[in-house]
Amino acid sequence: MARHEILGGKVHVYKRDQTRQWHCSASINGRQLRTTTKLESLEQAKDFAEDWYLELRGKLKRGELKSGKTFSEAAERFLREYDVITRGQRSPHMLENYESKLRVHLLPFFGKKWLSEITSALVQDYRIHRHEAGKGRRGTMPSRSTMHKDMVTLRQVLKSAVRNGWLDRMPDLSEPYRTSEKISHRAWFSPEEYKQLYEATRRRVEHPPKLRWKSSCEQAHDYVLFMANTGLRPDEAARLEFRDVSIVKDDATKQTILEIKVRGKRGTGYCKSTTGAVVPFNRLRGRNMKQPADRLFPKPIRMIFNAVLDEENLRFDREGNRRTPYSLRHTYICLRLMEGADIYQIAKNCRTSVEMIEKYYASHIASSLDAAAINVRRPRKRKKAETQDDDGKE
Repeated sequence: MARHEILGGKVHVYKRDQTRQWHCSASINGRQLRTTTKLESLEQAKDFAEDWYLELRGKLKRGELKSGKTFSEAAERFLREYDVITRGQRSPHMLENYESKLRVHLLPFFGKKWLSEITSALVQDYRIHRHEAGKGRRGTMPSRSTMHKDMVTLRQVLKSAVRNGWLDRMPDLSEPYRTSEKISHRAWFSPEEYKQLYEATRRRVEHPPKLRWKSSCEQAHDYVLFMANTGLRPDEAARLEFRDVSIVKDDATKQTILEIKVRGKRGTGYCKSTTGAVVPFNRLRGRNMKQPADRLFPKPIRMIFNAVLDEENLRFDREGNRRTPYSLRHTYICLRLMEGADIYQIAKNCRTSVEMIEKYYASHIASSLDAAAINVRRPRKRKKAETQDDDGKE
């Protein structure tokens, strides 16, 4: 490799083997910087390198030369920290989701930027970039939920940079020009719709579209009953093994219920079902259990579940929200609240917070409102009828 020094060795001009253009490099404020001259003449390349070096020195004096760590380095540090600190406490899928978001969207846009360059304006440019890129791909625009996940990942990386002293403060990541969103309730099945759903899955068990589908139809029917009587998340149910479930006699209610050890996104927790989950669990055990470590639902039931929703015209609720297997968890919570269950106990049983339930579930259930407390009337004061005699005495 040909190599030459100029300005007393402060700048190097070099050319790699099998290339015709010259490159230059210099050390500025402890950082090694390189660039290509795009020139084949050595003398012209030296002149370019000298001007380039002097321009960098001027930027350094004016405070315009960025330094520090890049977003790519901060992202790598964050992933290492997250993997070590949360191991065994958060689902491995969370790390995979962060890695996917960074690799596909954030690193191509922010990767080579210095952390000091990531400002509120640049974050807004990223939002615009994502929407414009979405227009070019079959007209698919990123949803609000998708953009929210992008911002969560970006915030985690920047917070890691702040902790390590690479960034002075967090930039404002809030979305401009947007007012608070209307809080819509989660898609669920009303008592009438839930009855319509499980009766439809029962008919499929009795008369499957094809005889070889009978086992899958039985699984789907028991899945609907089990999920709507336990309130599990679909991912929790997918990981559930028979050794995690016990049939017990509850001391408080004197009823036979299921006691479930749940492994989900918030680690390990416990759930107590209603009595309606016992029968479908026994059927699942008779069909699927060969070893205690076998799973209750070894195969997904999404296709049959969606087919039944389409047949029964239940795919969307009245507000246009799409129903999914997750809607069975929402149904469990809503039905329990309608029956007057304590909201704190429901939150604990579902491994969520009271705030989440009040925000997304209780707000649209009429039975959560106490008419006796709302329609209170202050007793009217009756005026005393006073009569006076001619002397002015009562």
